[in-house]
Amino acid sequence: MVQSRAVTAEEYLQELPEEHRAVLVAVREVVLRNLPEGYVESVSWGMLSYEIPLERYPDTYNGRPLGYAALAAQKNYYALYLMGADAEQAAWLKDEFRKAGKKLDMGKSCLRFRSLEDLPLQVIAGAIASTPPDEFIARYEASRTR
Repeated sequence: MVQSRAVTAEEYLQELPEEHRAVLVAVREVVLRNLPEGYVESVSWGMLSYEIPLERYPDTYNGRPLGYAALAAQKNYYALYLMGADAEQAAWLKDEFRKAGKKLDMGKSCLRFRSLEDLPLQVIAGAIASTPPDEFIARYEASRTR
């Protein structure tokens, strides 16, 4: 699945083949258990999205909720998007993946993996838990004033 038309997380997951659903359900559980209070889960941009709702922070450049993380099943891999990752956190992720004996396949914010075994779930938990909404909003605002 590259893009979903689902409206809820449950609909999104039900669209997936069973083997893909099992992987995303496991990663989703880690995300939800470690997501700081103030973020909400939705389906946005055709994937599971973890964001700051517009009611809390309406001043976004595109009028959509401020995205913190997202989870998707792509055609040949899975993706965990960590929009909250700055250079320091990216270095931390690389180091933690190395310590766990895993290879980090990450672009600017997209962490790609082909199976659940490719992810050190405790590291993912730490990454998700690392940035409370107020800190994420402050980083976002600082990035918009350049």
